[in-house]
Amino acid sequence: MITDRFADGDPGNDQNVDVNAKGTFHGGDLKGLTEHLDEIADLGVTALWITPVVKNIDGFVTGAGFPDWGYHGYWADDFYKLDPRFGSEGDLKTLVDAAHARGMKVLLDVVYNHAGYETKMLDDPRFKGWLRVGGTCGQDDLTLCVAGLPDFKTELPEVDDYLMKAHLGLAKRVGVDGFRLDTVKHVQHDFWQEHRRRTRAELGKDFFLIGEVWGGDAQSLDPWFAGDEMDAGFDFSFQGSALAWVQGRGRTAAFDHYLKTREKVRAGHLLSPYLSSHDVPGALFQLQGDKTLFRLAALLEMTSSGIPMIYYGEEVGRPGGDWPDNRSDMPWGDRKIPPGAGKPRDEALRADYKKMIAIRRAHPAFARGVHSALATDGDLLVFLQRDEASHDAVVVAVNRGSAPAPAGFDVPAEWGAAPVKDVWTGEPVARTGGRIEVTVAPKSARIFAVR
Repeated sequence: MITDRFADGDPGNDQNVDVNAKGTFHGGDLKGLTEHLDEIADLGVTALWITPVVKNIDGFVTGAGFPDWGYHGYWADDFYKLDPRFGSEGDLKTLVDAAHARGMKVLLDVVYNHAGYETKMLDDPRFKGWLRVGGTCGQDDLTLCVAGLPDFKTELPEVDDYLMKAHLGLAKRVGVDGFRLDTVKHVQHDFWQEHRRRTRAELGKDFFLIGEVWGGDAQSLDPWFAGDEMDAGFDFSFQGSALAWVQGRGRTAAFDHYLKTREKVRAGHLLSPYLSSHDVPGALFQLQGDKTLFRLAALLEMTSSGIPMIYYGEEVGRPGGDWPDNRSDMPWGDRKIPPGAGKPRDEALRADYKKMIAIRRAHPAFARGVHSALATDGDLLVFLQRDEASHDAVVVAVNRGSAPAPAGFDVPAEWGAAPVKDVWTGEPVARTGGRIEVTVAPKSARIFAVR
């Protein structure tokens, strides 16, 4: 969730706002997010990830060809203050309390790797020698100045302590449930190991850490999981694999094999698949606005293991686009909520997301089950998700093709003699002996389960 692009609840803190310019602040703030939490909670979402809220640089940069401001929160100038353009620490605590009252946890995005362009820290003698800039930047992951941003020398204990005290102190005061860790691979492992020790000691053993390791998947995230430096990581592999398959690229058997490989994540750790994010072109944009295919991709995400991440607005058809259009305003339709008031939204798509989330939450086999292929011929994919601990089993059938596809499979033992239902369409399903024989319509899906 890019707070600046969701809802403006306090026009009094608007600074340099221009909703018609892509790189400016648009006025969204913590109060606006709090006022419209029910929009998120109603979907069935269990955790809210918000972009950084620390004080960002006051001005803008022009390297993108237009004035580009720190509306996203990743260009910090003071780690011990909140940016007044987002709100106060009290506003953040109010948001956290309101989310908790709705059964949602809050993950705060934090940055340890770098500060903002031309940060005042560069001229402050207290921080002399703490940052790499210009010719002092290296070429490896740890000393690289990502996108030219001043790079913290996290090999220095005083730097580590300064940054951890800032982020952990804020987390403790406002009660957030975890961190989303930015630019993880650009900070050394011993930092993350100490960070994990301190979060557990100061914030509780269940304080959740999910990291952004660029390009991360089950294999490349393992060095951080092996050291138990974080609980989960974003699965960068899912978007490309799912979008390619629904568009007819690649063999179904190969895609099913990919889904199976996602289980190879280290025990006790999780992958978080996504279809869109603030750093990549959105899925609906890549699918050229085809919502039929987008629904199939979303259903594949919601029936896959791990922690699915929904990027704000994609559930109502926000077009997204390439950067910076992938950071556009939350569409609110006829509701008078700035900055996205009047921008069209697809309520039918939102209703489908709500249904998918409800189905997922009703079946533990999706989050933690074992994946087994049942059919991978042509354009039809049928797979079983089975969780022994809960005795739960669900069968998913997805047809990416333009013709109806027959699908048949043996009834899972977990179903016993209970009535079978397509929980996606709501239709009852007849048994033929010990098998299910059905047809999957073109470019559609079915999800079979028992009560």
